[in-house]
Amino acid sequence: MNTAKLDRVALEGMLGSLRPKLHRYCARMAGSVIDGEDIVQETMIKALQAIDGDASVERPEQWLFRIAHNAAQDHLRRRQREQARMSETDMTTIEDPSASADARLATAASLRSFMQLATAQRSAVILVDVLGLSLHETCEVSGATLAATKAALHRGRAQLRLLAAQDEQTPAPKLDADDERRLRRYVDLFNARDFDAVRALIAEDIQLEVVNRTRMRGKAQVSNYFGNYDRVSDWALSLGFVDGRPAILIRNPQAGDDAVRGFMLVDWQDGKVSHIRDFRYAPYCLADADIRFIDE
Repeated sequence: MNTAKLDRVALEGMLGSLRPKLHRYCARMAGSVIDGEDIVQETMIKALQAIDGDASVERPEQWLFRIAHNAAQDHLRRRQREQARMSETDMTTIEDPSASADARLATAASLRSFMQLATAQRSAVILVDVLGLSLHETCEVSGATLAATKAALHRGRAQLRLLAAQDEQTPAPKLDADDERRLRRYVDLFNARDFDAVRALIAEDIQLEVVNRTRMRGKAQVSNYFGNYDRVSDWALSLGFVDGRPAILIRNPQAGDDAVRGFMLVDWQDGKVSHIRDFRYAPYCLADADIRFIDE
C-alpha cells in the first residue's frame, strides 16, 4: 500500500482548514469548548512533531482525527473519568441504518448531554452522526473493531434519545463575590477604554494567548494587545459564563443584538491579572458553547 509524504507546509494548511471540525469533535469529547481547544492544540503539536520526525501518512484527515481521538482520551484520563468497557457479544449483526433522525439529534445535542455517554459511545456518535464519517473511518480513528463501533453507536444513539426526552434545565452557575468584583472592574475599565488603568491591573510576567493567532508574555508585549482593542470599536464586554466557567463575553454593539462573537478567560494571582486567554479569533469555539450572561 502506498503512503504519501505529507510535508509541514501542507500539514499546516490542512490543520487550518480542519481546525473547526477537529474542535467540534474534541469539545464534544471533553464536554467543554475550552478544554476542546486545549486538545486541538495538543493534536496540532503532536501532528507537527510526527511530520518533523519524517512520518509517512496515509489518509491525512483520518490520521489527524486519530491523533485528536488519542489526545482526547489522554485528557479524559487526566481528569480521571471512568472508562466504559463494552461487550461485543452478538453486536456484529447490528445494522447501521441511515439514521437521519439520530444524526439531527446528535448535532443538536448539548455538550452536557454528550458527557453523559460512555466515552466509546460518545466518540462513535460524534464521528458518525455529527461529523459524518463512515463506520470504517470511525474504526480507523478510534482503533475499535467494527462490532464495538456498531455497539457504541447503537447504545449512544439510544441514550441521546432518552436524554432528549428529559428536561435539560440546569441551575444557573454562580460567581464568587470576590471574582465578580474583580471581573466587573476589569470589564468596566475595558469598556470605558481606560487602558492605562487596565494595564495597571496586570502582572509584570503576564501571559496572553490570542487563540488561533498569537501568544505574548510580559507587560510590555501584552500592552500592545490592549492597544489593538483601543483602535477598533466593534466590541463591548459583558460578564458571563462559558460552559460553566466565569468568562468575559465579547459582543458587537454595532450588530444591534446580544450575539456573542468571542470570549475571554482571565486568571488572577496576588490581586493581579496573570493570564488572559482571548477567543475573539476562534469563532468555531462558539458553536457548541453553553453561554450565559450575568444580569447586570
